[in-house]
Amino acid sequence: MRVDAQRNYERVLEAATAAFAEEGPDASLNEIARRAGVGPGTLYRHFPNRQALQAAVLSERVEKLCGRAEELQSSEPTAALTAWLRDLLVHAQTDHGLGGAVLAGPVDLGFDCQQAIHQAGVTLLTRAQQGGGVRADVGIDDVIQLVAGIALAARHGTDPEQPDRLLRLVTDALHSSGE
Repeated sequence: MRVDAQRNYERVLEAATAAFAEEGPDASLNEIARRAGVGPGTLYRHFPNRQALQAAVLSERVEKLCGRAEELQSSEPTAALTAWLRDLLVHAQTDHGLGGAVLAGPVDLGFDCQQAIHQAGVTLLTRAQQGGGVRADVGIDDVIQLVAGIALAARHGTDPEQPDRLLRLVTDALHSSGE
């Protein structure tokens, strides 16, 4: 890809990420092109339809979330898990149905988003459990479900501090009884 085409691709992807996070998966493609500083034709050259753009945004978001889990491997295990759960909460809060919109169609992302997130979480949770900082009877599916529930509840709430408070309650409950 030419340098200018690559730059336009990245600008469209960045604008789409912000628009989908703010307005959901039905955000205006013309508005996304405007935000990116390109014409609609440029957007469609890179992404032939809405679902292709949604898939690219979702793939990038999940790859960043999973990459963050890898970065945290060198941190103290319980702190690493807590930091990643905070990142997962932000991911879930800004999804606004994007994952469902993408995964409902015939798009092949090249990887299973849910499995990638699950595996990233398992790795961090296992380290924290082995280090003695997190209860041994906790599974990653339950923790991910709790974080998703917090994100869902926050969408309907009026207290912007509530998601952080609820996440602290969850992470406090994860601590092993020895702490």
